[in-house]
Amino acid sequence: MEEKNSVAKELREKLFAQKKNGYHRISAQEEKLAEDFAEGYKKFLNTSKTEREAVQETLKILNENGFVEYKKGMELKAGDRIYRNNRGKSVIMAVIGTAPIEEGVRLCAAHIDSPRLDLKQNPLYEDNGFALFKTHYYGGIKKYQWTAIPLSLHGVVVKADGSKITVNIGEDENDPVFCVTDLLPHLANEQMSQTAGKFIKGENLNILIGSRPFADDEESGTVKLNILNILFEKYGITESDFISSELEAVPAFKAKDLGFDRSMIGGYGHDDRCCSYPALMATVDCKDPVHTVVTVLTDKEEIGSDGNTGLCSSYLKYFIADIAQALGSCGRDVLSASECLSADVNAGFDPTYAEVNDRNNCAYLNKGVCITKYTGARGKSGTSDASAEFAGKIRILMDGNDVIWQTGELGKVDEGGGGTVAMFIANLNVDTIDMGVPVLSMHSPYEVISKLDLYMAYKAFSVFAKD
Repeated sequence: MEEKNSVAKELREKLFAQKKNGYHRISAQEEKLAEDFAEGYKKFLNTSKTEREAVQETLKILNENGFVEYKKGMELKAGDRIYRNNRGKSVIMAVIGTAPIEEGVRLCAAHIDSPRLDLKQNPLYEDNGFALFKTHYYGGIKKYQWTAIPLSLHGVVVKADGSKITVNIGEDENDPVFCVTDLLPHLANEQMSQTAGKFIKGENLNILIGSRPFADDEESGTVKLNILNILFEKYGITESDFISSELEAVPAFKAKDLGFDRSMIGGYGHDDRCCSYPALMATVDCKDPVHTVVTVLTDKEEIGSDGNTGLCSSYLKYFIADIAQALGSCGRDVLSASECLSADVNAGFDPTYAEVNDRNNCAYLNKGVCITKYTGARGKSGTSDASAEFAGKIRILMDGNDVIWQTGELGKVDEGGGGTVAMFIANLNVDTIDMGVPVLSMHSPYEVISKLDLYMAYKAFSVFAKD
């Protein structure tokens, strides 16, 4: 019987898919590397709460590591490290490889926008002694999660004279913060009878910003006037300047270790900065690659990737065409020979809400970076569905480099679904598959990830870049 059990154990290890917790598979040395990597990531998360700030922080890191801004017509050679800044809201970087560019590039694509509250074009109003901002939410959110939490205000205002003012209020410990108020439970019988989707209306996501009148008289509008006066004294802006502004309200709290064991990170914007930061650092740390490495950190994914800074735009295709031409090739041929990791998150299994997942086909925290063959909704609508051949190549690459990985879908077939930028890159005739970090409480103001999974994403993107 003992011999039979031993054979069965050996067969299980050989034939079953590996589902061990990553901490049972990782060395003490790599666990320390994961902890160190998480510290850099938390700093990035805290300074990159909007797509503009993520670009600014990315450019700072690139410039510190020998990257230079690429202009069309520049001569290129193996080892060159270049980037292109697209309107301050997306950025592409590349490390030129030793292999002919016709062999394709190793492309990694992540997004740097996250769900938030955008101010409307005429946001400021006064009502019964309060000054408030009207908002229009950005991306898929549960609206009730954005009430009664501290918010900070980030963005830019272009004034009537064409000058641009950068706004960042609520992050410094001495800054004021803002909030969307909620109804007390004692008077919320009607509100509580609504379905969750109607519990808080989009038009009620109004941000409270002040209550002190400008003067002692009781004329209407004096609280609004006081706010405008403060803004004018600090920034030199008037009410009409809001029309040419992009101001975003995001959670004011910082990313922090989560859990007694500090194994997780809680914070705003993990989707998708927990993939964009590892992709960025994998590119920065890439030395002398065989194939040219291209990483794009893009905008607008949360609202469909439309616009000239999203990946429905041609800016990535144009960049590939430009560097292909500089290296004596054709952009179309380069793309057709290229491979891509669409670096985006997946939903982590949450035991409190286990019913929405197929337990055999979902991602778990601490089991490594998640390879997602297809996303989409219902009948795989809105996905590229990677080929078996490319999925096979990626799993062999991961296994050959001791990357802890898993596979997973975004919930049960009929529960809902979602998409990434994978299909837009695949539409360029590029072999593409999704790979990213599992996330709890995705699209909420406070998401949760595993440090181990974060580090494995970095390791995965690094070995892909060197392939």
